[in-house]
Amino acid sequence: MEGHANLSRAALSSHDFGALIGQSAPMYLLYELIGKVSQSTSPVLVIGDTGTGKELVVRAIHSGGLRREKALVPVDCSALTPTLVESELFGHVKGAFTGADHSKRGLLQAANEGTIFLDEIGELPMFLQAKLLRALQEKEVRPVGSTEQIQIDVRVIAATNRDLEAGVRAGTFRQDLYFRLNVVQIRLPALRERKVDIPLLVAHFLDKFSDPLQPVRAISDDALRRLMAYDWPGNVRELENAIECALTLSSDSVLTADDLASVPYRTSAPNAPHSNELVPLDELERRAIANSLRETGGNKHAAARLLGIGKTTLYRKLKGYARDS
Repeated sequence: MEGHANLSRAALSSHDFGALIGQSAPMYLLYELIGKVSQSTSPVLVIGDTGTGKELVVRAIHSGGLRREKALVPVDCSALTPTLVESELFGHVKGAFTGADHSKRGLLQAANEGTIFLDEIGELPMFLQAKLLRALQEKEVRPVGSTEQIQIDVRVIAATNRDLEAGVRAGTFRQDLYFRLNVVQIRLPALRERKVDIPLLVAHFLDKFSDPLQPVRAISDDALRRLMAYDWPGNVRELENAIECALTLSSDSVLTADDLASVPYRTSAPNAPHSNELVPLDELERRAIANSLRETGGNKHAAARLLGIGKTTLYRKLKGYARDS
């Protein structure tokens, strides 16, 4: 269990990948792309289904990028009050509208010299899309009620689970703003496209949610088979919730299929073990390391980077496996 905890903490503290977890080929490509775009200031559009980890990708780009010492300002475009969204983004001066008792800088100005994260950009009202485009192109904002422009220097990363190209065709999203945001596009894989990562994610969530006084140290073969067979429309977030729910219902040190009440049952389970043995967390870790070496063609440095651990940690674990054998 201690070895698994070290692996999870290393993945969480990885400079390049933040809290992203996975060692499948799609995730390896994602890590490479994050590393490249982190070293530029070009706009990035992150596309992915709900629960795939879009915000984690944005934070990984910012924390490994050229502006990591400055602020990362997240903006949930779907949660902004329609009547105040313009003021939230661009700021306002005192007396600009009823209730504006003092001047307030907007979120674009708050992100100056840093990064602004426009989450759910597809929800931004049409009447503000033109003003946002102008602010990004001219690198200046005009607060509500003001006649003066304020210079800004921000990196823009936007994210959405919507098809913005379809929005452009339907007339609900400006084509010029889409082109402005879509300089570099990162498309996140759904969990069903990287099921080989499920054991590693399960190990992490067991470590995260287990009671420290009575930790769950293993998962049964039937339980893992059930997790591998499901397609996870809610992606990693749904898997995380399922494990937390299962641990709440479980009264044993082994997670069983009976504890997975929230997970629909499927008969086929690709990539799952086929015996009736229990699968300890140490074995999940061993399989993750083996898979990472397979994905990187045996390159230990690349495998360690993929797993989010130091190469000396990987060498120590491989040496221990060889000694055990």
